[in-house]
Amino acid sequence: MTVTVFSTTTCPYCKMLKDYLSGKAIPFTEKLVDQDEAAREEMVKDSGGFLGVPFTVIAQDDGSKSTIVGFDKGKINQVLGIQG
Repeated sequence: MTVTVFSTTTCPYCKMLKDYLSGKAIPFTEKLVDQDEAAREEMVKDSGGFLGVPFTVIAQDDGSKSTIVGFDKGKINQVLGIQG
């Protein structure tokens, strides 16, 4: 499983999400869409044109993907199978 967080350098909800994942020992890759054009294009493709952050993509080992808009702790816990 891989977790990718699309964020910006100034987003407070992005920071809360990254802190939450780190606190749960969930490894993730951060892609800064305000500094990286390729990351922005990847996010637009995965989100269907949505540009809000944080935007999280969780790719399971079977190839399925879940996407989460914003810092939705309940959905993150559900997709990752962790207790809140």
